[in-house]
Amino acid sequence: MSIPNNLRYSKEHEWVKVEDGKVIVGITEFAQSELGDIVFVDLPETDEIIAPNESFGSVESVKTVSELYAPVGGKIVAVNEELEDAPELVNESPYENGWMIEIKADNLTELDALLTAEQYEAFIKGDE
Repeated sequence: MSIPNNLRYSKEHEWVKVEDGKVIVGITEFAQSELGDIVFVDLPETDEIIAPNESFGSVESVKTVSELYAPVGGKIVAVNEELEDAPELVNESPYENGWMIEIKADNLTELDALLTAEQYEAFIKGDE
């Protein structure tokens, strides 16, 4: 299972990548494998303001519906509209084409509360 070292992770199984001062968010390979085949992704509109740990949407699979949580607070500046017609991108490419939202964070120090790749791996193995 892939857990890229250049990302940070939440205990709700979102990954975070900081790029040009913006925070890109998706769900981890572990999360998508646990969910199974993803059939629908419900994402917010751009320009919405979200708080840290606030639900910003959901992912529906053949097994269940799972809420998505913002790892940082801020303004949503981009949404992956490809997921509307191709939700399977989350299964096929969770760290690349399956990204979900981009946030202009209010406070990048909120990222300090997230897990490193090593900590996330221990978390999903139940070592934490």
